[in-house]
Amino acid sequence: MYVCICKQITCGQIRAAAGAGANSVRDLKQQLGVASQCGKCAGCARGILEQARSGGPTNGAPRV
Repeated sequence: MYVCICKQITCGQIRAAAGAGANSVRDLKQQLGVASQCGKCAGCARGILEQARSGGPTNGAPRV
């Protein structure tokens, strides 16, 4: 699912960044460009990142 429409970033890309060491939305912004334009995706991106870092489910929408 697309999380950031402005930069065409998917939840899979966010999970991959988490697996590569991203720990914050700031890290996602630097690595992928998430929340670097309108910023509306920041909350959802944070939820997916936290879920991925905690080993939560990887399918469907994030628990937010």
